[in-house]
Amino acid sequence: MGYNRPVNPNAREALSQYKYEIANELGVNLKQGYNGDLTSAQAGSVGGEMVKRMIHQQEQQMSGGNTPPSTPSQY
Repeated sequence: MGYNRPVNPNAREALSQYKYEIANELGVNLKQGYNGDLTSAQAGSVGGEMVKRMIHQQEQQMSGGNTPPSTPSQY
């Protein structure tokens, strides 16, 4: 497994779409290709939010869905 590669290659497109959805929700102007105009805080907020949400989803799955739903601001 290499750096920045999904374990499942079929997940690449889904992760990419997820990244753009999160960026849009956070108000970060993420575009296809070069994004060097973003601050490190903006770029980090997108990746950080992705990780928080994926962890939350996995925790729900592992607990049989018995955790209460939460909004992104509650992470």
